[in-house]
Amino acid sequence: MPGHRRHRSVLTGRFSKDADHDFEIRTVLGGAASGAADVGEVLAAVADVGTDHRTWFRAWDALGDRVAATGEACAARGHRVSAASAYLRASAYLAVAVNAVAGLDDDAVLVPTFRKHRAAWDRWVDLVDLDVERVALPYEGTTLPGYFFRAPGDGGARRPVVVAVNGSDGSLTSLWPACVAGALRRGYHALVFDGPGQQSMLFEQGVPFRPDFETVLTPVLDAVVARPDVDPDRVAVYGISQAGYWVTRALAFEHRPAAAVVDPGVVDVAASWERELPKSLLAHLDAGDDHAFDRDMKLGLRLSKDAARTWRFRARPYGDVGGYAATLREVRRYDVADVAGRVTTPLLVTSPEDEQFWPGQSERLAGLVPGATLVTFSDAEGASGHCEPLARALVEQRMFDWLDERLAR
Repeated sequence: MPGHRRHRSVLTGRFSKDADHDFEIRTVLGGAASGAADVGEVLAAVADVGTDHRTWFRAWDALGDRVAATGEACAARGHRVSAASAYLRASAYLAVAVNAVAGLDDDAVLVPTFRKHRAAWDRWVDLVDLDVERVALPYEGTTLPGYFFRAPGDGGARRPVVVAVNGSDGSLTSLWPACVAGALRRGYHALVFDGPGQQSMLFEQGVPFRPDFETVLTPVLDAVVARPDVDPDRVAVYGISQAGYWVTRALAFEHRPAAAVVDPGVVDVAASWERELPKSLLAHLDAGDDHAFDRDMKLGLRLSKDAARTWRFRARPYGDVGGYAATLREVRRYDVADVAGRVTTPLLVTSPEDEQFWPGQSERLAGLVPGATLVTFSDAEGASGHCEPLARALVEQRMFDWLDERLAR
């Protein structure tokens, strides 16, 4: 409208000069609404970090260790509630440290740091006043580790359930503020798990991502609907970040869920990679000149340590496919444009203002999936940015109100 000026808010500032660090801080702070962070201890821990990668890792590693030690001390004195609170926060902070290992020159601390994170999560699971069951989900000759949260006071009745699918580098802890806490408050059961290429499956078993996620979601749903405490007609699926692709892809072939949410919509995963690359470099790939692409990528990454770190971090879950061009070709397979029209499950697609990884793809996906519902989130609401990190209560409200209307008996 005439004379309209863009709303300016605290969101236009930064908690860190490093864009990736800033996003991590925002994501952690968003967990405070569900007890997965304490704002003061987070801001104090990162106040003097700057952009140095080693200092960044040490800050989160030390904060996680300190808060976990608080949890252990509280548990030893019989303060179960305080101990559980501390362990949940510690697991969230150590999850950031796990990803921060990618910025170090040596990743020898990756698995030990991940195991500290998962140990803090498991201590929370054991201490929190919730009914949580560890589950092993059958998957191609092995199992996927998962945790099934029963709704409080379920009394053995069949309840609706939310199956939560993580993004490319998210921890199980991150799914607690993303959707699990809200699900339990509304009488839903919830399931979280590590899929191929995610956390324990990648770090401890070396299992990479795969584009045909229906081969993952289908056996997971088989296990879920077989449970006597689940209403098989009221199963919802939630996918965050890159799971906006995985969930949509799976739903093109797996039609049992009664509703699904993708936060945000992702059609073409490779777009988030290619927007950072020169057009001249992509021209080599499009022309089939992998040798030239690999040569120029190698030179470019040699000149930029930060770019090299980012590439290693993003490429690792896709497996060793042989060279830079081969990796990007593999990522290009993660595209739902040709199959999104097969989705029959009612789908809610979030679209935050200033989406920094897949701008415009939520709108595109909503146009490809028949009957999809697009819900926008704005800077004026404090809800801008990928996965609306500082507005999780607002996302929870809109998402679960929509799910309630579709899953209610």
